Amino acid sequence: MEQRQSTKEDYRRRIEAVVRYIDEHLNTDFDLDELAEIACFSRWHFQHIMHAWLGEPVWTHVMRRRAETAATLLRQTELTVSEIAWEVGYDAPSSLTKAFRLFYNISPMEYRNNKNVIIMNTLNVNENVILKAPKIQSIEPKQTIYVELTGKYSSLDFGGTWSRLWQFVKENKLFSAGIEHIAFYFDNPRVTEASRLRTHICLTVRKPAEAKGEINVKTIEVGKYAKFLYQGPYSNLSAVYDTIYSRWLPESGCTLKDIPWFEKYINNPNNTSPEKLKTEIYIPVE
Repeated sequence: MEQRQSTKEDYRRRIEAVVRYIDEHLNTDFDLDELAEIACFSRWHFQHIMHAWLGEPVWTHVMRRRAETAATLLRQTELTVSEIAWEVGYDAPSSLTKAFRLFYNISPMEYRNNKNVIIMNTLNVNENVILKAPKIQSIEPKQTIYVELTGKYSSLDFGGTWSRLWQFVKENKLFSAGIEHIAFYFDNPRVTEASRLRTHICLTVRKPAEAKGEINVKTIEVGKYAKFLYQGPYSNLSAVYDTIYSRWLPESGCTLKDIPWFEKYINNPNNTSPEKLKTEIYIPVE
């Protein structure tokens, strides 16, 4: 049983490596042999394994991620459609338009110009959400241990996952002062189906750590972030993000950096009332 679980986690890590590579290189031409080599699978087995794990063929996954990224760029940047096409790996706007229509039944230009068109979920801008201007600050590298979960953000087992991470800290003698509870979010719930949303639930650790089983190790990317402090129930976070992107971002003069955003949770929801919960939201900017 242990060997079977170990093999499963090994496969998962190898597939995660390919998914990360695809997200980080959307503007390149992918070669199947290259992707198979990253996963350390043969070309033939790679396609079957990726299809089984992702629920879609690898090339469909690439096209979907390009369309989802384009949808976000169309609403959150001033890049032209031609520039966005290049950013996500198409050499001509017509190629992006064809792929975009396939997934969303609308052209990129129509989606940009008609703000009433919602691809999936509606905006949730709450007039009662009050956010102070963020602090723009640079983040130093931090090592984290994490578990990747997939599914609707609000339905994930954050508490149970952090319990397993804390057990890993205890078993591997990783405890030190200043451990932080962090979650990385990789997909835009406005354009990605809820069942495909990816989250890394993390603890920061200062002592050297090695991946084992479902638990992986990564370092928070160095860079500049807009840090918002929100106080209130987690159930309002969707409205908080919509407020950030619809109000703050257009007037900020900042450009979003194409890396995941993350949240840091300041207090414990098990002994803190929802209205007093504090969440730091880190939006990567350039």
